[in-house]
Amino acid sequence: MRIYRFALAFALLPALTFAQTAKPTAADAQAFMDKAETELLNLANEASRASWVQETYITDDTEAISAKASERLLNKTNELVIGARRFDGLTLPPDLARKFKLLKLNANPTDPKLVAELTQVSSALDGMYGKGKYCRQGAAGAGSAEGEKCLGIEELDVLMAKSRDPKELEDLWRGWHTISPPMRAKYSRLVELSNEGAREFGYKDTGDLWRSRYDMTPAEFSAEMERTWTQLEPLYKELHAYVRFALIKKYGAAAERPDGMIPAHLLGNMWAQEWGNIYDLVAPPATGYKMYDLEGALKQQIGPVSELDAAKKMAKYGEGFFTSLGFEPLPATFWERSQFIKPRDRDVVCHASAWDVDNDQDLRVKMCIKVDADNFTTVHHEEGHNFYQRAYRNRPFLFRDGANDGFHEAIGDAIALSITPDYLKQLKLIDEIPPAEADIPLQLRTALDKIAFLPFGLLIDKWRWQVFSGQTKPEDYNKAWWELREKYQGVAPPVARTEADFDPGAKYHIPGNVPYARYFLARVYQFQFYKAMCDASGYKGPLNRCSFYGSKEAGAKLNAMLEAGQSKPWQETLKAMTGEDHLDAGPMLEYFAPLYQWLKQQNAANGVKVGWEAK
Repeated sequence: MRIYRFALAFALLPALTFAQTAKPTAADAQAFMDKAETELLNLANEASRASWVQETYITDDTEAISAKASERLLNKTNELVIGARRFDGLTLPPDLARKFKLLKLNANPTDPKLVAELTQVSSALDGMYGKGKYCRQGAAGAGSAEGEKCLGIEELDVLMAKSRDPKELEDLWRGWHTISPPMRAKYSRLVELSNEGAREFGYKDTGDLWRSRYDMTPAEFSAEMERTWTQLEPLYKELHAYVRFALIKKYGAAAERPDGMIPAHLLGNMWAQEWGNIYDLVAPPATGYKMYDLEGALKQQIGPVSELDAAKKMAKYGEGFFTSLGFEPLPATFWERSQFIKPRDRDVVCHASAWDVDNDQDLRVKMCIKVDADNFTTVHHEEGHNFYQRAYRNRPFLFRDGANDGFHEAIGDAIALSITPDYLKQLKLIDEIPPAEADIPLQLRTALDKIAFLPFGLLIDKWRWQVFSGQTKPEDYNKAWWELREKYQGVAPPVARTEADFDPGAKYHIPGNVPYARYFLARVYQFQFYKAMCDASGYKGPLNRCSFYGSKEAGAKLNAMLEAGQSKPWQETLKAMTGEDHLDAGPMLEYFAPLYQWLKQQNAANGVKVGWEAK
């Protein structure tokens, strides 16, 4: 899931120039920045509109149009960054100094030809993923030869979630991973071009640049990530061991490996990043309470309406949560301009994302919504981005962003944690709140997504940092990918892999060149935000049962954080919200404490060895 806005992530301005003879003043710096922000806003909006069309109507022409708009934006930013050097060492007011700092966290090649190539390669990779399909033997389908049916990732996702045939799952996994080998050469060139820009502006490489965006040094940021993972790794390993035991019980030899790793195709998700789809295979023994069926309840409440109307009703649930906290409803244009379902007549990027097209009120989501529990959570997540975007829209342009990118991802997820039985009962989706003995099943279902994701969220950018730094060469892309997945996730490919494959490219964020550390951060921040809002609402009781739906006090606390945007270091914004100024796994561990103890008991009782042996 991705937030989409073109702001300072890309751009270059031909020449805001000043006479070079006079020593610059703070007034000169302010004039430079005022004009720069105006130019950047206009170009960012132009690029955003072009990108929206490209992702919702994928053709060679829309790719070229989007690439050209991005190129203009890139060429503007580079010159601005260069021009801003004139004010280095000048004492500036704090807000203005922060704007210059944020502006300089951008780096692209200064050669216009290389900028043009970078934008073309980026658009091409994005399109290759969006058009990717696996054609397998079966009923003839659109774009396929007779006797074949071609499936995009959204159809494959459904099959991966529902199939319980290990051979079919292996076939689907293998098939989707055939879309990415053609990306390898272009991706390698993207790395070269990206590094060229980073080094021109004083960074070691693009990974160094990305890690510099967190109001701490790159080394400090890497250490913060590892420290937090170390806090959470024991819980993950207990969950991994419990799930592995259940899968072996279900699939036998197809799931069992001597090294203790889990075959990646058996976890209900193409990338084994979230495991909630296999809850039925790992659910605790029945306690006499029958767990509610959220998908069934949603379908019954939404009723027999068109696919588009059903998708809009799903999106209304997300909006309703925020308005219950005191936020204004989403603008009418949100409902008119968003992509809620997959069009029947063209290729689109279905990967869910939230858009702030004009950096003001033109808020949209781009999704291919289905009526199910996962999409119910996703609409809350994506609209969290939209409410954040609107909250900071009155800030100066360079402050119109999250305190850091992890904050942006965490907002909707903190709201989604409040999708408790109490919330569902208030929506009349369930008739009664499950008893206390149902907490373990509910926590397990949540952990299969929240906890299972953590190592994946960590390793994606670890792989890219190694690639950007040159530690991992193009000829070792796949080897390094699976080394990290084995080390951190304890998962293994279902079939042998070689360097003829390019498995990283089968995950959208790699060809899309979207930094991924934000998702790891968000998994932790969301529990910090959630606990803070539960406290503000006056809730007393086990953290995992809290819902602050309808609490204006929680809404006021949240809105204050959202309105700050990127105007302050994230540590200050976090402290105002939670009382802590650092990434803290404590609330997450508090939330899952009952499950953690239960998992340890289950693994001990079953004689399960916790951990695995990576190659």
